[in-house]
Amino acid sequence: MQRPLAAIIMAAGQGKRMKNPDKAKVMHELAGLPLVSHVVRLARGLGCERVVVVVGHQRDSVIEYLGAADPSVEFAIQAEQLGTGHAVQMTEAALAQFDGDVVILSGDAPMTRHETLAAALAEHRRRHAAVTVLTAVLPDATGYGRVIRDENGAILRIVEHKDASEEERSVREINSGIYVFDRALLFAALRNIDNDNAQGEYYLPDVFGIFQRDGRVMIPFVVEDVDEIRGVNTIEQLQEMETLYAQRFVER
Repeated sequence: MQRPLAAIIMAAGQGKRMKNPDKAKVMHELAGLPLVSHVVRLARGLGCERVVVVVGHQRDSVIEYLGAADPSVEFAIQAEQLGTGHAVQMTEAALAQFDGDVVILSGDAPMTRHETLAAALAEHRRRHAAVTVLTAVLPDATGYGRVIRDENGAILRIVEHKDASEEERSVREINSGIYVFDRALLFAALRNIDNDNAQGEYYLPDVFGIFQRDGRVMIPFVVEDVDEIRGVNTIEQLQEMETLYAQRFVER
């Protein structure tokens, strides 16, 4: 089933651990290109006809660069960092007339393979899902949101580490922050989330609870290569990614 496809790229964060307050985290370079540029290319390669980048910290530099590199990229401004759910809410006006699927990507996670996302999208459409989320199983899942499944393997909910019980923290399957959503269902659910949690933020994964209540299909798509969902939070992690990226280039 072919439906129109759009992308929302999360690129508003400050990235304090990068230790450069004058530079947006997503503008740090990997293989000579800003991190966010790799993600935009991934979205275009997947067939996204609309690409909306959520910008915030040092947004002018992101807008200037991407506006020159791909003039059809659109921008939504998240002036306050109130959580991932709030960030996606900022794109609702831009996508109000869009009828199709939306892939949500992280502007600091440039290693996801086109083949992986294409396979997740195909499964999402085959099963008429409300949401498909890329997940991974880690030896140590500390700090990550946990994917809680029922006895049949279907997703019940996703819970952030700080809000998880001890039993939930024992789960090693984590949320990558990369999703495919039905656009209409996504924004309808986002209108009903709140910030009653440890961080006082509007979490995007809270829509899973709403979908579960409404009997929607929610699919986990397990990624075998954890590097595909790896994000950049420190300069050291960026240096590690340079090595991984070079190895992938040689393999190809």
